[in-house]
Amino acid sequence: MSETGVAPVGAPVVRRRIQTSRGYRVFQVVNALILTAVMVITLYPFINLLAQSFSAQGAIAAGRVNLIPKGFNLTTYKTVMADPTFWENYRNTVVYTVVATLIAMVLTTCYAYVLSKKNVKGRGFLIGIAVFTMFFNGGLIPNYVLVNDLGLRNSIWAIVLPNAISVFNLLVMKAFFESLPGELEEAAMVDGLNTYGILWRIVLPLSKAVLATMVLFYAVTFWNSWFSAFLYMDNNSMFPVTVYLRNLIAGATGGTDQSASGDTALQVAANIQAVTIVLTVIPILSIYPFIQRYFVSGVMLGAVKG
Repeated sequence: MSETGVAPVGAPVVRRRIQTSRGYRVFQVVNALILTAVMVITLYPFINLLAQSFSAQGAIAAGRVNLIPKGFNLTTYKTVMADPTFWENYRNTVVYTVVATLIAMVLTTCYAYVLSKKNVKGRGFLIGIAVFTMFFNGGLIPNYVLVNDLGLRNSIWAIVLPNAISVFNLLVMKAFFESLPGELEEAAMVDGLNTYGILWRIVLPLSKAVLATMVLFYAVTFWNSWFSAFLYMDNNSMFPVTVYLRNLIAGATGGTDQSASGDTALQVAANIQAVTIVLTVIPILSIYPFIQRYFVSGVMLGAVKG
């Protein structure tokens, strides 16, 4: 090292290892233990339900099923999955979820982008309308009358349109759009892009994290939704799988559970709740890992140094 403090050319580089303090090491250990405990607490109910879905009636009734199935059986799975109505309703759920999520994302994104512009006339009024609906709604009977008068009953639109925009998701997306640097849009305008071009080519590519989050929120909501279909649909072939499984649990259907008899019916009644939850949750759990990467990699999306 020379007197000026600059290492001469060709001198070996000495890498110094940063020493962590004892307090920081203790924090790392405690943090790891806490996160591990949270993970165990979160996974335990799912593993327990999965074990119950493969367990025998007597073991479940006796409370002997914990994390490992007791008296392994597939009776309930076979009974449910052998019913063609189950697969028909499952297909309905996939269609409803995809169509509803797509429409909800288009409407929410467009609405949020408009609200993020502080120079838009009537912006406060538009925000007020959205926030008002978070606290007040027309009620069950007026909503039913409205859907019926619009001729939406027994159609996919009875599920899709009334829940097309979640105000919470709208406000989250609006806040994200407001955090994006305005200089990017100004530069795009100079290059000749109009409002739609800026949204499509500039804003949306920088918003993958929030878009992925909103897609997950909407998809989970529509996938688990059953009350709208239960309220607005009379045709069993139009039901989503959640209504089918709800009826199966309640004993309201006349197909699957009544076709079973003797020990089979007893077995179905014992672990039907576990089976229905497993069948409903698996698709969402399968999709979540592919969206999770956007949560991790997209935390700092939109950050630009001036």
